[in-house]
Amino acid sequence: MLVAAAVCPHPPLLVPEVMGAAGRRGSDIGDVLAACDAAVAGLAAAEPGLIVVVGGAAANAVYDGPAAGSLREYGVRCAVGTGEPVLPLSLTVGSWLLRRAGLVPPDGPAAGPARPGGRLWLRAVARATPPAQCLRLGAAIARQAPRVAVLAMGDGPARKAVGVPGAADPAADSYDAEVAAALAGADPARLARLAASLDDELMVAGRAAWQVLAGAADGERLRGRLRCATARYEVSYLVASWDLSG
Repeated sequence: MLVAAAVCPHPPLLVPEVMGAAGRRGSDIGDVLAACDAAVAGLAAAEPGLIVVVGGAAANAVYDGPAAGSLREYGVRCAVGTGEPVLPLSLTVGSWLLRRAGLVPPDGPAAGPARPGGRLWLRAVARATPPAQCLRLGAAIARQAPRVAVLAMGDGPARKAVGVPGAADPAADSYDAEVAAALAGADPARLARLAASLDDELMVAGRAAWQVLAGAADGERLRGRLRCATARYEVSYLVASWDLSG
């Protein structure tokens, strides 16, 4: 059963070593990181027995909590987990956020809210996965434990980043507004209706992960909070928290 969820973006800029503390202080990306920290803290408060980090990738894969990821290709000596780096960017940043929150020790499985015997899964979802398949995967994840928390990692439209900086893009803006409303209202049905056909057109990296969350949340009475909705370098970043209502 899904008891809590957090939605966060995964730009490498979130990691202090990438941009530097001075560059982040008082910036949009600093606000995004603060919102991510608050959203991830909400997962701890729900005391889940299983935490599942879901993020888009080139292919489907499942990793154990200690699996390693690296930002080496971005010119930063920052790594999480143990062993050779295998995680895609989305799961690397997600794992980093959990460690930053103290939910995962540097070289072990989930701790804190996951209690003795608790678990952490890292689930890469192919970005081209059709909505129906994402929903089924989410439903299966929610059945894995009595108390499941999902951290869904995904960026919004990036099409404006390759266009004219600051120029209006009605299609991307409309997509952002739809996702923001769905996250604010904890509305899985609205997320489920996002069209996969727009992924390439709008350069959306988060659709598959958001729809896995929608599948996990289907049938639950949840309340949502949109913590942040902004753009940095013309890429849309949304942060939200979902938890059980009442």
